[in-house]
Parts: sequence; structure tokens; C-alpha cells
Amino acid sequence: MSFRINFKKARVFILILLVIGFSFSGGYYLGVQGFRANITRALEVSISRQVPPGKNIDFSLFWQVWDTLSSKYYDKTMLDPNKMVYGAISGMVSSLGDPYTMFLPPDQNKKINEDLSGSFSGVGIQLGLDKAGQLIVEAPLPSSPAEKAGVKAGDFIAHIKDIKKNIDIDTPGITTTNAVTYIRGPVGTTVTLTLVREGEDAPLKVDLVRAKLDVPSVSLTFEGDNKQIANIKVNSFNAQTPTEWNKKVDEILLQKEIKGIIVDLRNNPGGYLQDSVDLTSDFVKIGSTVVISADANGGKINYKTKKTGRLLNLPVVVLVNGGSASASEIMAGALKDLINAKTIGTKSFGKGTIQEPIDITDGAGIHITVAKWLTPNGTWVHGTGITPDIVIDNVVATEDAQLKAAIELFK
Repeated sequence: MSFRINFKKARVFILILLVIGFSFSGGYYLGVQGFRANITRALEVSISRQVPPGKNIDFSLFWQVWDTLSSKYYDKTMLDPNKMVYGAISGMVSSLGDPYTMFLPPDQNKKINEDLSGSFSGVGIQLGLDKAGQLIVEAPLPSSPAEKAGVKAGDFIAHIKDIKKNIDIDTPGITTTNAVTYIRGPVGTTVTLTLVREGEDAPLKVDLVRAKLDVPSVSLTFEGDNKQIANIKVNSFNAQTPTEWNKKVDEILLQKEIKGIIVDLRNNPGGYLQDSVDLTSDFVKIGSTVVISADANGGKINYKTKKTGRLLNLPVVVLVNGGSASASEIMAGALKDLINAKTIGTKSFGKGTIQEPIDITDGAGIHITVAKWLTPNGTWVHGTGITPDIVIDNVVATEDAQLKAAIELFK
């Protein structure tokens, strides 16, 4: 009888050892061989043991850190698996050292897509960073809550507060992406900005009620003594830009004795590459190369105009500044190279790469740098920008010295 009892105990002990052994082997295999994870909803992660050909990926460290956080972190309510995976992916993408290749969680991807559609909710501020990295108002958008509340270009944003979103932060060291996330929000909600303005002794607190904004990407005024200079400003290159541009060009064509055109690309952060090609085509001959795309393997694509220009043979002056980037630099560079358009302002931003936006699982997205772009003469502006023919800085907020200089050129 005692022999049977010992034998049973031995069998149980051996079975336990086998289970532990298989569990360890399986876990080790997953760690060493790698995995592919798809988040379908919170707390559900499907794992595949597939390994990319020729790769030997060890994810054991990833899981070790994951498990250590899960077991040791004091506030378990902060452990959100979705956010943890998104953070890991963001780190992987940022390891490339390319600020324009980025992973966008669903909320950020939605905001980017809204920007490109030309319609979103917010307070109507174009944000930027000065040379010291301080958050600054580049411009309030026309008829926006910010403009109506008296927010001015050049205001420093020192603090952002939103009680409902539990945001109460000083801005030194903040990124523009995070600032946009904090300042935007649902229609009818309020965000409080603390502004530091040159000439004011004390900071200004401004309560801004968010509204639905349909931001015009193109606007038109007529300048000069006889209103014979068309000043067409392009604020961005989004889905609405071609239609709005065509309407403004039609208005220009209805005017008599137009002496010239000012193309204002200041504080234009860019957008769709093809839009910059289409807009430039109104000033140059059909079949002209507006921009050259060059990939890492030496392959090149020439983006050429496909329609007859409607504004040919008119003198053109282009306004740029440090907020002019990407597609706006493509247009400025093309007009400079192809028709010798004069440029006025300050050096442009200097973004000479092309990103492909890709929507992925659950509303997230990724922007990947796929090529660099060159002006028609083969110039790469990345990191250097476009230096204007006439360098003028708008140092006085009450006078647009750059626009004034452009008008003087036509005299």
C-alpha cells in the first residue's frame, strides 16, 4: 500500500515538472522567435509566432519589462495595455531619429486627418516654437475664437489650463503636437491660455471657447494704390485648397490691368505635395517640372504640370518665413527656379523630405519618410531652408514690412 502512495506522488511530481518544462519552453520560444500583435480592443492581444525572414528577434526583454511593470507598479489603474503597446511602437519608430517619421495613436491621427480636411474644432491658433523652444502664436486664424479674444501673433503661451480635461501645465519643453492635443477639444468647451506679450507688464489670461472651424486655405486681397496687385495667401495645402485656389484665380482674372501677383506662403506648414504642383502650374508652362522626388536607391520621379497656366507672364513675388515648410517650400522653390520669382521675408523652415501617411489598425496611423524632394534646379533645402532674395524681418507687429516691400517691388 505504501508503495502505491509513493508511486502516485511521484507521478504527480513528474507531471508538474513536465508542465513547468513545457511552459518555460513555450515562453522562451515566443520570446526568442518574436511575435506579431494586433490589438482588437482593450485587454485583447492576439500573438503569432511568425518571424520575418532572415530575422532573429528576441522579445524576451520586452515581456520581462511588461511583466515587471504589471506586477510591481504601485497604481494598477494606470496600466493600460493599449497605451503601453502604442508607447512601445512610438519608441520603435522614433529610434530612426527622423522627426517626420512618426507613429500616431488614434486621437493624434484623427487630428492630423482633420487638419488635412480643412475642418476641425478648436480655438484657431497656428502654433510654433521660437528659437529657444518656447511655444508661440504664429498667427490667429481669421474670425476664430482666438482672434476675437485678442490673441496676437508673437504671443508666448506660458500656461495651458483645461479643468474638464484635467490639464494644468506650464509650456517650457512642450512639443507642438502635445500643445495641439491640449488646446483642441470638443465644441463649446473652454481652455484658458496664459499669454506673455511684448510691451505688457503682466501675463494675460484668456478664456477661449472652442468652436467648429472651417479654415480657408486660400484668401485674396488686392493691394497697391490702384488695387492692381493681387495678394493671394495660401495658409495650407489641404483637401480644400485646389477648389479654393481656382475660385481666387477666377477673381483675379476678372480684374483689369493686374500688375503682378504676391504669393504669400508665410506660416504655411505644408500638406499635400500634389497641391503644390497644381498651384504652381498656373504660373509656368505646361510640362514643367515643379519638384523632383528622389528615393534612397537613386530612383527619381519628376512631378510635372499637366495644365495650361492661367497667370503666365505676370511678375510674381513670393513671401516666406520660418513657418513656411514642406509643400510651401516646394512651391516657393519652383517659382524661384522656373520663373525667377523674387522671394521676400526670412529663411524658410527647411523640410525637404516626403512622407506617406498610412492608416493602420483601430484608427492609428503612421507617417513614413519615403523620399527627399529637390527643386527643379536640383536644390535640396532640408535643414537649410530657402534664403529670400530680400531678407526682411517683421519686427513690428503693427506693420507688415514684408508685404510692404513686396508691393514696393511692383512700383
